[in-house]
Amino acid sequence: MAAAALAGGAVAVGTGLGNAGENCAGLDTALRNNLTFIAGQQADPDALSADRIANRQAVVDLIQQRRTAAGCTADVRAAAPDRPATPPADAGAGTTAPGGNGATGGGTGDGGTGAGEVVCRGSTVTLFNEAAGPAASSGTFPVGTRLKVTNLDNDKSVTVTVTSPSGSCVLLNDAAFEQVREPGRFVVRRAVVERIS
Repeated sequence: MAAAALAGGAVAVGTGLGNAGENCAGLDTALRNNLTFIAGQQADPDALSADRIANRQAVVDLIQQRRTAAGCTADVRAAAPDRPATPPADAGAGTTAPGGNGATGGGTGDGGTGAGEVVCRGSTVTLFNEAAGPAASSGTFPVGTRLKVTNLDNDKSVTVTVTSPSGSCVLLNDAAFEQVREPGRFVVRRAVVERIS
């Protein structure tokens, strides 16, 4: 079980710069975020925690492979647990129907609107735990970049601003991921990511 594998402590090893073109700092941040999420789910489980933990463990395993290939050696651990603030009542504000800024639901079916450059082809999209309005982290785009993420399996999309670095093309926070995910799934395997600005 994934939960048992992490019960002894969520720890990984890694450094600042790697030798395979990967950004170790971004990979380390993504790893820490995922380990922290797993630790939070273990500390305060609910009916979906086991599935969330299994999903995140798969993400951790992929990040570890990338860290190994990049030569990252920093000691990465889950952050100390803290209770996230309750999301503001208007956490979904700023999203509109198709065709507007921040579209959710009912996209075009072709994986984009043509409003931006399609980037990160073939990337999967997952989430990181952050109690805030819709946002993203990215190891590819600088903070402040606006991205539109479309889930091709349900034709839902969300436009987000990159607010922090990570080791992936794009990780959506909880609020953004809820707008594009399919029930019971914690990864978007068929996604189109467009750079809007």
